[in-house]
Order: sequence, then structure tokens, then C-alpha cells
Amino acid sequence: MKTVKFMIFALVLCLGTGAGAAFAKTDYRIGIVTPTLSASEDEFRGAIRVAKKYPGMIKHISLPENYQEEQETAITQILSLGDQKDIKAIIICAGYSGILPAIQKVKAKRPDMIVITAPIWDDPDMMAKYVDLCLDTDWVGRGISIPEKAKKMGAKTFIHYSFPTHMAKEVLAKRRDTMAETCNRLGMKFVSLNTPDPKTGAGSTPMLQFLNEDIPRQIARYGKDTCIFGTNCPMQDVIIAKALELGFIMAEQCCPPPTQGFPAAMELEISEDEAGDFDKINAMITKKSAQAGCTGRLSTWPVAVGYFFPEFSTEVAMKMIDKELTDVSIETLAPVAKEVAGVDVRFGRMKPELDNYYLILMDSIYY
Repeated sequence: MKTVKFMIFALVLCLGTGAGAAFAKTDYRIGIVTPTLSASEDEFRGAIRVAKKYPGMIKHISLPENYQEEQETAITQILSLGDQKDIKAIIICAGYSGILPAIQKVKAKRPDMIVITAPIWDDPDMMAKYVDLCLDTDWVGRGISIPEKAKKMGAKTFIHYSFPTHMAKEVLAKRRDTMAETCNRLGMKFVSLNTPDPKTGAGSTPMLQFLNEDIPRQIARYGKDTCIFGTNCPMQDVIIAKALELGFIMAEQCCPPPTQGFPAAMELEISEDEAGDFDKINAMITKKSAQAGCTGRLSTWPVAVGYFFPEFSTEVAMKMIDKELTDVSIETLAPVAKEVAGVDVRFGRMKPELDNYYLILMDSIYY
């Protein structure tokens, strides 16, 4: 539609700008499926942002709080979107498995329905048969990108903290091995250290106490030009706090949004209105980093990927519905992603033979 084409062309889409809503007048709607706010804040807030950006166009539903025990309810919710004739695309940003049966049923009834998952974790080969576009983070690829970034930030040593139950996960073990290979290629020393396992015994407390005590020992041994990486989310508060205190490098967290680790370690006061404003959050982090004398020593992705995916997927879906985008490929997706994220986003195929399942890496912000 001409109105939509003009609107997409004219707007500058940046996740952190807080710009006014874009009033899309279309004859269709798009369904966005996320977990609840308490289950996954970034995806939920990302969907709310898109609904505000395109008033009246987005139908946002939240899956049950206890998804694992209520998968049938979740499937029914998704099928209900497929039953609404004015809904032309369904975007599922959930990070759950077991959703594919709902997609199969929707596609059987509505073959023309555009379905984008960003992500769900069902069998990739089966998903690629039914989903128009599958998206996820390139978790293993970060085994290359994080050490490369650390090297550029001045790191001579790379320390990898984890524990046995994490290293039993294939993707995490493969990323660690990739990190070690990348460090060797770059001439950095790679050090793999185990913490107490939070999945056994007394939970996270012994792990965090160990990090508080061990990180200063490692920096005393290897010096400040050391990058520290931890594979567990609760680790990030301690690692970033110690980076501010000791001045070592923290190139990226286990999950790379500005809202992981930084707010707690820096005691940032983020209001409800600022919760999704990554420009403001990044400015706060930059200021705190400078005050600690750590400018250029801390980095992450400029926006949470869970917040990015709903808006990016919506823009792609609109272009597909309006026939502005007739195939999904690295060449067609990358410009849309940059427009939404404000930085370059790199796409790679999940498997060489799958031409609609892509893994992403986002360029970084340096504080």
C-alpha cells in the first residue's frame, strides 16, 4: 500500500530514540507472541514498543506464565491469531520449544500466513519447512567475535569462567573451544577456570563469592589487559563491578544487552519509562564507566536482542506483505536490521542448506 511504503521510506527507525509513533494505515494486522513481562522482559517490552509505533496494527499476546505446563494453551493462543482473517503475519519471539505444532496447524489452514520466529527452539530442519523466516543469536559465532573484540580493546589474556553443568551443554562447550582457538590465532593467552556449580549444592552464592575472591588474584597474575568472560547471568554483576574496581576488560556478557549486569554493578536508577530506552541506558553506563576510569574497557551490544527482534521482524513482515521484500537473504535483511538497530547486524545461515534460518551478531557499543 502506498501509505505504508511512504511511511517505511520516511521514518528513521532507531530502537533507542523514543521518537513518536508511526501511524500505519493498513488493511491488515500483525500478531506478535511473547512471554509475559515477568518471564522475559525484553521481548515483552519490544512488542509493546512496536504496538505503540503502529497503533491499531499490532495484536500482542503473551504466552502462559508457566509455559512448560501449559503448552496446549499456548498452541490454542497462536491458532486464535491464525483464525483472524485480517492478521497476515505472526511473529513469535519466545525462546521456547514445542511451538512448531501450532505453526504447522496455522500454515495448513492459512498457507499465505507469514510466520517469523525470533527465536523458538524446535528442530531447525522442521522449522525451516514451515516458517518463512527463523532468527536467533549466533551463540557459537560469539566464540570468535568476543575474543576478537577483546583483542581490539587491548586484551593479552582471556579468562573464561564457567562450571561443569554449563560445560555439559554442547553449544556452551563449543563456544568455549571456539574462544580458545580464536585466542590462540590472535596470540592471546586463554585461561579456562571453574567456579563452584550453582546448579548443585548451595546455588549461586558460593559461585559469586569465588568470583569476588578469584578475579583480583587473576588480575594480579595476568595484569589489567585481561578480558574476563563468564557463562552465567548472575556472574555478570560481579564481573562488571570488579572491572570498575580493578580496570580490566569486559568485552561482552554471556547475554549481551546493556541491561545485563551493568545496572546492578553500577547502581543505575532506571525508571519504568526508561526501561526500554537504550540510548539513555547506554549514556548512563558510559558516564559511570568514565567516572571509574574504565572508558573503552567495557562493551556490549547497544540494544537487547530480545527487544530488537519484535521490531525488526515486524518491519520484515510488513515488507513481505506489501511485496517490497520477495525473498529473505543476508542482502535483503541486513539493511532493515541496521535501520532498526542503528548499527550493523551480521547474518549467517544456521546451516548451509537452510536459506530461511539465520543467526545474528550485532556490532557493539564501547563505553
